[in-house]
Amino acid sequence: MTDTPPDRLSVNPKSPWFDEAALERGVGIRFKGAEKTNVEEYCVSEGWVRLSVGKSVDRHGNPLTMKVNGPVEPYFRDDSGEA
Repeated sequence: MTDTPPDRLSVNPKSPWFDEAALERGVGIRFKGAEKTNVEEYCVSEGWVRLSVGKSVDRHGNPLTMKVNGPVEPYFRDDSGEA
């Protein structure tokens, strides 16, 4: 695996941007310079994150989200890429 996180990543297994290996390694997100822990999906090249809004869910059980634009800085929390 590379040392840089993917350009786009989602935590939803139904999404085409779901990457289980990257999520197991642990991806952290800095958005506008602040650490975010409620990120459901992000895209570095387009400059947005999709944040979960509270504990609310839709009728399918998915969290309600809000798309916010700004600089996105993903990083791996686990620096040891050895498996």
